[in-house]
Amino acid sequence: RQFVEAAGPNAAKILDTRKTTPGLRKFEKAAVSAGGGTNHRFGLYDGVLVKDNHLLARNGIARMGGVIERVRKEHPGLKIEVEADNLDQVRALLEVPGVDVILLDNMRGTEMREAVAIGKGKVKFEASGGVNLRNIRQIAATGVDYVSIGALTHSARAIDFSLELTHVAA
Repeated sequence: RQFVEAAGPNAAKILDTRKTTPGLRKFEKAAVSAGGGTNHRFGLYDGVLVKDNHLLARNGIARMGGVIERVRKEHPGLKIEVEADNLDQVRALLEVPGVDVILLDNMRGTEMREAVAIGKGKVKFEASGGVNLRNIRQIAATGVDYVSIGALTHSARAIDFSLELTHVAA
C-alpha cells in the first residue's frame, strides 16, 4: 500500500514483478493486490517480455520485428512488451508493429516524459528500475501507464509473529 499511496493521484498503475520468494508467489501477489497494486505477470506464459539481452542476441530492434510479428500472429491475445534503455530505442520500437508496451528501463524522468510524449496513444509505457518510495511520485507523474517495482515482493519485510500457549487442557 505504501507505494500506491506514495505514487499520488497519478494514473500510473503500480505493478509487481515475477521476482518473488520461491513457493510464495501466489501469496505475495495477493498481498500486492490487497495493497492496491496490480499483478503484472504470474509466469512467462502471461506475456512476452523482450529484454536487452534478447535484442542483443537478435542484433537489435529491427531484426526483432519479424519475431514480434510472428508471435503476434500465432498468439494474438498475448501482450508483447519490449525494453528500451534510451529514446532512440523508443523511436525504433514505435515503428515495430505488434508492440503493446515499451518498458522504460532506468531512464531519467525527462527521458520518460519525452518517450511518453512521442508515443502516447500508440503503445503503453512502463517505468522500471531504481523505483523507491522517495522517487515513485515523480516517476508516476511522467505520464507512464505503469510503474513496476520488484521490491514489492522481493524485499518485503517479514512480520515477526509467534504462537504462545498459556494453557493446555488435559
